[in-house]
Amino acid sequence: MSTARRTLVLLVVLALAACTRRAQFLEREVHVGDHTYKYRVWLPHHYTKLHRWPVILYLHGSGEQGTDNQLQINEGLGPAVDRFGERYKAVVVFPQCDTEHEWYGEMEQMAMAELNNSIREFHGDQRRIYLTGVSMGGAGAWYMARHNRTFAAIVPIAGEVVRTPDDPFPSDPPPDIARIVGAPDPYTTLAGMIGSTPVWAIHGALDPVIPVSESRSMVTALRKAGNNARYTEYIKGEHNVWDAAYANPELVRWMFQQRLK
Repeated sequence: MSTARRTLVLLVVLALAACTRRAQFLEREVHVGDHTYKYRVWLPHHYTKLHRWPVILYLHGSGEQGTDNQLQINEGLGPAVDRFGERYKAVVVFPQCDTEHEWYGEMEQMAMAELNNSIREFHGDQRRIYLTGVSMGGAGAWYMARHNRTFAAIVPIAGEVVRTPDDPFPSDPPPDIARIVGAPDPYTTLAGMIGSTPVWAIHGALDPVIPVSESRSMVTALRKAGNNARYTEYIKGEHNVWDAAYANPELVRWMFQQRLK
């Protein structure tokens, strides 16, 4: 066998070995400060390290908080990638927010550390990093969108920016988020930070948990600031519109079309 032929055979063997035969949720951990946090990473069908992949960071809602490293894949995007894996040709990172915390401060640092670890380990494409979240995670997606040179697109679902007086933050937010929520017009302030980052916001018109006015106000502020934000409102939808949203093939196509310039 010639040297060239042996090299070709070796490359084929390596490619087959690098592929996953089926999609899977891997277990990983990261160290932030004095704490160790576990998280999950979903790899698509026939994943291989021979090319770079889009990466999605998913922020779950309050019902999935904890430390079991399981709840965060049971609701929202987890079931969607399991069911529609052929559409989600990306590495998907599933952090888990600890109880009595939300997606800011150390939990944001944790999520970003897990995202960066996954980009390195699984050959992620830095120009195709996407952020999405539901409910509490939708709020986290809005706030984390202020890092407007990190994400190629954001998809907040049923998320809020301004909290009601009877729903305070569980702990003082860091200064950059405090500047947003403490501003005379938080929506306009955050829109200025998000800039031109592509946004597709989604909410249910009948949401009894997070007022639909939160997404409407944020999208209005973005459009006034020159952002061509997309908005889908499910007229008969309540809080858990994420099932319909993540099942929408157009949303997935749109997201993967976005790239950092």
